[in-house]
Amino acid sequence: MATGKKLIAAKAKIDRDVTYPLSDAIGLVKEVSSANFDETLDLTVRLGVDPRKADQMVRGAVVLPNGLGKTVRVLVFAKGEKAQEALDAGADFVGGDDLVAKIQGGWFDFDTAIATPDMMGTVGKIGRLLGPRSLMPNPKVGTVTFDVARAVNESKSGKVEYRVEKTGIIHAPVGKVSFDQEKLEENVLSLMDALVKAKPSTAKGAYLKKISISSTMGPGVLVDVAGVQAAVK
Repeated sequence: MATGKKLIAAKAKIDRDVTYPLSDAIGLVKEVSSANFDETLDLTVRLGVDPRKADQMVRGAVVLPNGLGKTVRVLVFAKGEKAQEALDAGADFVGGDDLVAKIQGGWFDFDTAIATPDMMGTVGKIGRLLGPRSLMPNPKVGTVTFDVARAVNESKSGKVEYRVEKTGIIHAPVGKVSFDQEKLEENVLSLMDALVKAKPSTAKGAYLKKISISSTMGPGVLVDVAGVQAAVK
């Protein structure tokens, strides 16, 4: 019961109508985190864009300075020298038609998929399976490339892909709640900097409309947008 009272007291410290400076918001999320596992800190950003318009689609990737705090399983579609390059870089699974067959059979035990350009014809066979799971290699986020070693290293180091949803919202993990507060702040600002730089030239009005952070099982905490904008500038 004491644990329940402590959780209720902690949650009571969050005012859902108040926007907090980023450092305070992270501190609150860390304080109210009460799951029996190391929760992920998630960032949610509402953008002033219309994703239905092709020229206002916000999509990209960024390597977080302090990683994600988890082991990322990387699959690479490649052949010949590039397949060996992927293995040498630490890829967990490397292949071509054999991997396509496994995926067609319902196997998805990987977190990121990378492909060399010459393999995209093969990968296209399973696009309808990879797409809905956000696993389809894409040149816009650096996962279709001949620089396989770099792509694998970035994925292993904490590369985060982001893509605006139909509602204008972006969700992305930015580390583990157990991270030092300073490291979480650096990760958040790194992603926010990438989002600001990715602002479509056709987007009008306020671009960053709302920012919130939360742990996997915890309540959301609103973050002061102006403070974040000042920090990334």
